[in-house]
Amino acid sequence: MKILYAIQGTGNGHISRAREIVPLLQQYGKLDLLISGTQADVSLSQPLKYQLHGFSFVFGKRGGVDYIKTYKTMNLRALLRDVRTLPLKKYDLIINDFEPVAAWACKLQKLESVSLSHQCAFISPKTPRPKSWNYAEWLFKYYAPARHHVGFHFERYDDFIRTPVIRSEIRNMETQNLGHYSVYLPAYADEFLLKYFGAIKEASWQIFSKHTKTEYRQGNIWVQPIHNKAFNKSLAAAAGLLTGGGFEGPAEALFMGKKLMMIPMKGQYEQQCNALAAAGLGVSVQQKIDESFVENVKNWIASTEKINVNFPDETTQIVAGLVSKYGKQR
Repeated sequence: MKILYAIQGTGNGHISRAREIVPLLQQYGKLDLLISGTQADVSLSQPLKYQLHGFSFVFGKRGGVDYIKTYKTMNLRALLRDVRTLPLKKYDLIINDFEPVAAWACKLQKLESVSLSHQCAFISPKTPRPKSWNYAEWLFKYYAPARHHVGFHFERYDDFIRTPVIRSEIRNMETQNLGHYSVYLPAYADEFLLKYFGAIKEASWQIFSKHTKTEYRQGNIWVQPIHNKAFNKSLAAAAGLLTGGGFEGPAEALFMGKKLMMIPMKGQYEQQCNALAAAGLGVSVQQKIDESFVENVKNWIASTEKINVNFPDETTQIVAGLVSKYGKQR
């Protein structure tokens, strides 16, 4: 069986999940990997068949998307060329993690694909989201369209939605509480974060930053470049995680039994949805970093409430079922 796994390269969650899924797919035949996008800080250890520019949103430094840089990185001509020329008819199974080039190439070539992603969970009206409609609902449907869906979310809101894929390296890590807090807020500048976290003397902070290539310390804060192993080690030994409104990172923190605070990116509807769903579990959510932030974080540090989740290890069964149901046997 020839399999194509197309992965979104914006953010780290898609590739982090792929690190767990790729070895499982390789058991079923020849696997080709495609990544499009330019904003990931982690990578796969396996070679890529296709690495495309795709379409990526660029993180800013003020808590949201940098729309000017996003516009400048666009290459619509390359995007359309890749959609028209991507050779997909040789594959017996095409799996897509919110990757637009392969998704639209499938539609153009009248081929079926399976969406295996967090984003496709929003195809269901049962998945939590704000009451007011947002144009981003169109992105969920049309950014990387597919006919079949296997979604992931914090809870099984619908029959095609499963709980998060927790990587084996996370499941197998020994956890402890050394008292520090891990921080991953890539949409904020280091200088901005240092001002606020420096005012919270009750804890030490380990900030993982997209905006530095060298580590440094300032008072009770240790700033480091993003590195998968270093971040995992920090989180496993942390009292908690303060992060954006992503999905995989918060899910792994909850699985480890860590205290969690989420600050969804401004203007990022999906992160607002994730934060709303997490709040339903009891997770603390701060909408922005402002004058109330320091006091709210101090209260969060002092809280003793524990959130229990059940994220069973079902990835092997999910992949096996997907291959059996949608793969073509030759």
